[in-house]
Amino acid sequence: MSNSRRLFLKGACVAAVGASGFTLVRAKEAGKNTSKPVYKYALVHDETKCIGCDACSIACREVNQVPEGVSRLEIKREGPFGEYPNQYFRFTRHSCQQCESTPCVDVCPTGAAYKDPDTGIVSVDEWKCVGCQYCIAACPYQIRFINPITKAADKCDFCKDTRLKEGKKPACVSACPTKALTFGDITDPDSQIVKVLKSAPSYRSKLDLGTRPKVFRIASQGGEVKL
Repeated sequence: MSNSRRLFLKGACVAAVGASGFTLVRAKEAGKNTSKPVYKYALVHDETKCIGCDACSIACREVNQVPEGVSRLEIKREGPFGEYPNQYFRFTRHSCQQCESTPCVDVCPTGAAYKDPDTGIVSVDEWKCVGCQYCIAACPYQIRFINPITKAADKCDFCKDTRLKEGKKPACVSACPTKALTFGDITDPDSQIVKVLKSAPSYRSKLDLGTRPKVFRIASQGGEVKL
């Protein structure tokens, strides 16, 4: 996006907020979000299978052309725990939680942050984004960032405009060598993701906030990597 276009949009945004148009935009977007999506895509990260190899984050960067210095997906490492030789690490996924109740969308003054009514995927339209960083401040998971190339807010969107558009699974899912990631429609009782969720207890991050995230985790029991 050219600097002149971005400056124009920023000026228009400020004017809209000053004229109370912000409230009207939010009401319009809220109305869109009430429609029931055709699919409800979600992801399961099985921490008992994750080995912290970073194949998922590398694939994400390559497929979605994420520049160096920022990341849509990271694997956080904790440990080692225990005593030698029975030591182990814990690996957790740090990415957009694809909330059903979306504080990032609620605060966006231009409609750049939105939830796709057909898939339930929370996305960003970089052409509408003015870089105000309201969504970054509103995200309780602290995963959004400003893309240094596009100057727009960015984050994981399940490869909506790349892999999913081609009828494929997200890059991270396909790249995982241990099959620790499962992706699919949680409204389909016969889907693999539903079967995985029924097979083992899972948890989600910060449920007390009421965001209803769609990234599920099967908790590590220890011993993913022995030293």
